[in-house]
Amino acid sequence: MLETKRKWTDINSLWVMLGLILFTIDGHSQVKTSVDSTAIKIGEELIYNIELEVDSSSVVVFPKGQSFGALELIEDYKTDTLVKDFKVKLLKKYGLTQFDSGIYTIPAQKVLIGEKVFYSDSVSVEINAVMIDTAKQNLYGIKPIIAVEKQSSFWNAFKWIFGMLLAAGIAIWYFFFYAKKTLSDAEQLAKLPPYEQAKLALNKLNEKTSYENETIKVFYSELTLVLRKYLNAKVYDQSLESTTEELLEKLYSLKRAEEFVFKDETLKNIETTLKRADLVKFAKSKPQFEIMRMDKQIIAQEIDQVRAGLPKPSEIELQQTLEYQKGLRKRKKQQQFKWAGITLFTLFLLTFLCFGFYFGFNTLKDTVLRHPSKLLLENNWVSSEYGAPGIRIESPKVLLRDFGDSTAVKGSDLDIKKFYLGEHSAALRLIVKSTKLNKQRNNENDAVDVLKIAKNELLFLGQMGASNILPKNEEFTTPNGQKGLKTYGNANFIFKDKLSNAEFVILGFSAKIFLQQLILIWDAEDPYATQISERILSSVELNDQTQN
Repeated sequence: MLETKRKWTDINSLWVMLGLILFTIDGHSQVKTSVDSTAIKIGEELIYNIELEVDSSSVVVFPKGQSFGALELIEDYKTDTLVKDFKVKLLKKYGLTQFDSGIYTIPAQKVLIGEKVFYSDSVSVEINAVMIDTAKQNLYGIKPIIAVEKQSSFWNAFKWIFGMLLAAGIAIWYFFFYAKKTLSDAEQLAKLPPYEQAKLALNKLNEKTSYENETIKVFYSELTLVLRKYLNAKVYDQSLESTTEELLEKLYSLKRAEEFVFKDETLKNIETTLKRADLVKFAKSKPQFEIMRMDKQIIAQEIDQVRAGLPKPSEIELQQTLEYQKGLRKRKKQQQFKWAGITLFTLFLLTFLCFGFYFGFNTLKDTVLRHPSKLLLENNWVSSEYGAPGIRIESPKVLLRDFGDSTAVKGSDLDIKKFYLGEHSAALRLIVKSTKLNKQRNNENDAVDVLKIAKNELLFLGQMGASNILPKNEEFTTPNGQKGLKTYGNANFIFKDKLSNAEFVILGFSAKIFLQQLILIWDAEDPYATQISERILSSVELNDQTQN
């Protein structure tokens, strides 16, 4: 009996464990879906909820990206988490909207729990149009396009640097060539002729102050220096370094040679004053105040006498002196221009190197020379929809409307809208076409043959100037899930009268009576044109053609 009871106990335990396992698996599969409203207005936000309950150790991956059919994802909210009894309750919210009225179905969303995949229920929502009372609300025409000044960060920095260089140039011109420099007393004295220098220096000597302050030695040193400087400039160019005896001997020899007209009294007075100055400086002699004043008057008087005895310069000497002064002024001005040029060149070189290392020298060159493709890339890009049904792309400029057509299949039953990028200076060509068949086909499920159309567009590229075209075909899917044919490859194309190695892409999308195309060709060796083409191709989106 005991053994039988134990067997029944074991069997009951197994059933309980099996029940717990099934309950856990069933709990994993409980993915609930809800919306805050089943009817919203155009552009209004719709909250889409995914709710589930899992073990705390389970890894859950919710849907990401544009996976909600025709509705656009505008906000991906953070996941709310509630932990209770070793279970985790997760609530994931998405903000959705739509800008076209109609009834739409949000498809079942895939949720990954661990290694298992679960699907939520699909939800139907209604998008209502906004009613406008035209009797109360006035209608106005479409405003024209307003030109906006385009700027880039590089050009802003370049303008600042150019402004600083210009300010530096103006400052150099002002201080070196225009402004009158404020000279010190020594500089003003040095610019005077020797006679005026001597007179000004004598006037500054004060014998009374020197006598009272017992600076007699300094007084006589400055007094004889004034005389020696004048003689050095006008009579004997070694007067400053000669001794008193050597200087007097030279003056007497010049008088005897009749090179200068000196009076005997003048030479005797000069000799007396110089020898007295030597006694003061070397023998510590202290003459009286009256003798100091007399020596100063004698030096001033004898400088006048020496000046009167100087030979008058000839016209040739005067002319040579003028030419010499002109040469000095010219050399000084050349030196100023030289330093100004060196300064400006150094500033320019440093600016060029800084910009080159920061932005790259090729980028700097293309910016300074205003590379057309670079200017187009740095333009304010525009996202717009072209045609009906529309094909939305992002482009550097708004595409222009063209009423011509390149498709080989023409006729009155076709409604073709063609747009192109009106920028021919850059090494890139862009065309967007939207075609609608006005007459219904026999079988509405038959789409337009995009491969045949792509072949016709290759012929159109040849008419535009392309040669040596090597095409390939593959499937292309837009970010919003629309599939089409991509024809791409290499070719030779003429950009601005120059044959270049080019790449091209032809995108074709068709459904029922609609055909949408994008034709893009660019210079493969132009990095800016390549970046433009990549950005355009990554932005291609189509409206769901099944709704039109």
